[in-house]
Amino acid sequence: MGAHYRNYLNILVISVLLFGCTPLSVNVNNDNATDQNNRCWQQTSNIYGTTNESMTRALNNEIANYQSLVEQSLSYRARMIKTAQLLKENMAQDKPLSGADLDILNQGMLAYLKHRKKLYRVAESHECWLNSSPEIFKRLGMEPMSPENRLKGIMLSLSSALLLYDNYLLAISIFEEDDKLRRVLNERDSGYDIGQDELAEMTDSYNSFSNRERVQAALSFYEENLATVSASLLKDHDFNYLHLLIEQSTSYNMTQSGSPIYLIGRQLDFFGAVTSDILYNLGNEGINLFSQLFGNAIGLIEIRQGKLYNHAEVLDKVTSQLKAGDILLEKTPFRLTDQFIPGHWGHAAIWAGTEAELKSLGIWNHPVVQKYHESFKKDHAVVEALRSGVQMSSLSDFLNIDDLAILRNTHLNREEVAERIILALRQVGKEYDFNFDVETTDKIVCSELVYVVYTGIKWPTEKTLGRFTISPDNVASKALDGGPLKLITFFHDGQRVEQQPLQLMSQLMGIAP
Repeated sequence: MGAHYRNYLNILVISVLLFGCTPLSVNVNNDNATDQNNRCWQQTSNIYGTTNESMTRALNNEIANYQSLVEQSLSYRARMIKTAQLLKENMAQDKPLSGADLDILNQGMLAYLKHRKKLYRVAESHECWLNSSPEIFKRLGMEPMSPENRLKGIMLSLSSALLLYDNYLLAISIFEEDDKLRRVLNERDSGYDIGQDELAEMTDSYNSFSNRERVQAALSFYEENLATVSASLLKDHDFNYLHLLIEQSTSYNMTQSGSPIYLIGRQLDFFGAVTSDILYNLGNEGINLFSQLFGNAIGLIEIRQGKLYNHAEVLDKVTSQLKAGDILLEKTPFRLTDQFIPGHWGHAAIWAGTEAELKSLGIWNHPVVQKYHESFKKDHAVVEALRSGVQMSSLSDFLNIDDLAILRNTHLNREEVAERIILALRQVGKEYDFNFDVETTDKIVCSELVYVVYTGIKWPTEKTLGRFTISPDNVASKALDGGPLKLITFFHDGQRVEQQPLQLMSQLMGIAP
């Protein structure tokens, strides 16, 4: 193991110290660490039952709930980045922070403080599993946990620690480096139940080196056990989700020599203090930390590009077939989103059309459409809900995917198509719905966008965790068995499907022909 990598393992503990706790910090030399009264082992005993079967069920449920926390965290990260950039632009023009600005800052701080408590509970929930032994389980009256459950539990806590570290690196540090924003966020505000020096405490914790040995143990355990993962675990959806979350962590990627941001990792001395001086020096060397790490994935690193990306012939073919109001479905198995969304399809969007189409439909000068003239003139006509909110994207950017389906409601007349486009544009600017609840309209997720736009279709929904949700596969199902949608074109694994595309799409969705 190289010196750089050892330095990285040593320092990554600061990720968990952002939250006033010591995840993954059981003292192996302390006899009390194996006592049933130990909080971690007490939780293990109370929540996971006494058998591996009960532990597997409980652990899978925990990971399912954790996925919603991840989406919420990435959504908060996107909003913090957007807020910081807007406020800095205003302050650069010598504008004072308005009352609305101060409210946004305080509301954001309050929401993040509450959210991080949930994440650090996950980070510390499996800390003791690193030091498990048959004697411990005997003492607790439990079966020894399987290697698969142990690895997944430790990966769950490790991924939460990495996520929290990334949050500071990619979002919180933007506020810390600005004198005015730092002062505002460090002020006590009893009206919001925000204490004094909250931001300073997070920064101090970020730069602390205590408890690094336990996080090093978790990382070492993860790396060593990846080489011996069982065949059954490789097919496990929850394992693959956690694996992809760790592998796409910005902080983890900074240590990987094949990563495009490895150079930044070296410049930062593997997650040393991210100060204004360091950012200034990086800028002098032509490295912009934030521009390189931000994007639609909000700091998650793509392991590769989509098979349809940057192919002129594919872009031309798709453009020639699209009509205003078409529904776009995509699959990107190399992104975290696809691991989170059930089914084959991972994302849905709506093609709002071209300037010529909107003029033909008679809505180019409609007040809602007028607000987005600039977007259409830049060929940003894909309306989609990303973690940063509902926005308009270019088709070329959207095609960074492996699979694509274009669906069309051929039963609509000209006026009805126009109404769908206006309704789609009304969603632009709304926040991302990390709760995936179709019964809320103030926040939208990708498939909910189709749900609220195509109101005349009776969409299938599923009830999960007390909420009705709709998945991209639910949308695609309306193109099967004589449904109201027609499949216009279908690309799978980077290739256009010419023969029996509906049958193949049905098979990929796990629906018998």
